[in-house]
Amino acid sequence: MSDLNFDAWAAAQRQRCETLLDAWVPLEAPAGLGEAMRYAVLEGGKRLRPLLALAACEAVQGETAAAERAAIAVELIHAYSLVHDDMPCMDNDVLRRGKPTVHVAFGEAQAMLAGDAMQALAFEVLTPDGGLDLALQARLCALLARASGHAGMAGGQAIDLAAIGQPLNETQLRDMHRRKTGLLLQASVMMGAACGNPSAAEHQALLTYGADIGLAFQVVDDILDVTQDSATLGKTAGKDQEANKPTYVSVLGLEASRRYATHLRDEALAALESAPRLRSQRLRELAFQVVAREC
Repeated sequence: MSDLNFDAWAAAQRQRCETLLDAWVPLEAPAGLGEAMRYAVLEGGKRLRPLLALAACEAVQGETAAAERAAIAVELIHAYSLVHDDMPCMDNDVLRRGKPTVHVAFGEAQAMLAGDAMQALAFEVLTPDGGLDLALQARLCALLARASGHAGMAGGQAIDLAAIGQPLNETQLRDMHRRKTGLLLQASVMMGAACGNPSAAEHQALLTYGADIGLAFQVVDDILDVTQDSATLGKTAGKDQEANKPTYVSVLGLEASRRYATHLRDEALAALESAPRLRSQRLRELAFQVVAREC
């Protein structure tokens, strides 16, 4: 359900994000660290999390400059997580975004430091000395930290590693993916929304939308892992199955997983419709694009 207007908007926002990342990720960081950081985050990726933040800001008619900082911060957290996830002690992958992973290109120690530095830089971006209200800075930092730490992304990754070779039921799988992937996508939406002044009903609608899209994204990722090749994905296909990790496909089956992704998309759209004053067309388009990656 994409249209040319949305495609042009998305392309412009991706280019804007690339420009801001290029400006904020320092090449001059010592001992080659900046080069590794820039390799990890520039010139690649779908930039879905920044797009969600910017679209949510637009939906609540918020402050664009603040939303751009939120968009860059969440992308830096995402990039750092990929660097660490790919390392031999975690998922042990050699391909990311169609090129060698950071630890392959720069060594394990430099990859670890690059991830650490990008995590810190994300919060630096959110806390400028001027130009961004202090209360908003605190709110954005809180949203990002809670989605990234033990209760969110890091906790989900811990569950993922502990679950290798272990049977999980659908409830346990949903909890793992909600933490590992979903909460950072939901936080992207809520950080964009925090740059405006949504009503209680609009806040709840965006919260529900973010939760549904976050889980739908992971369901589709599980589907793509078994239906696409490495060249198409830009990362090693079939890794989850090879590592005997529980996924939606292994728990529900392929067709049921496809139906579930579509159901989650429709639930996200229904949430937006419950708050008709939101300018939500960009968010609607993003919901369709998340699921259409596979369908």
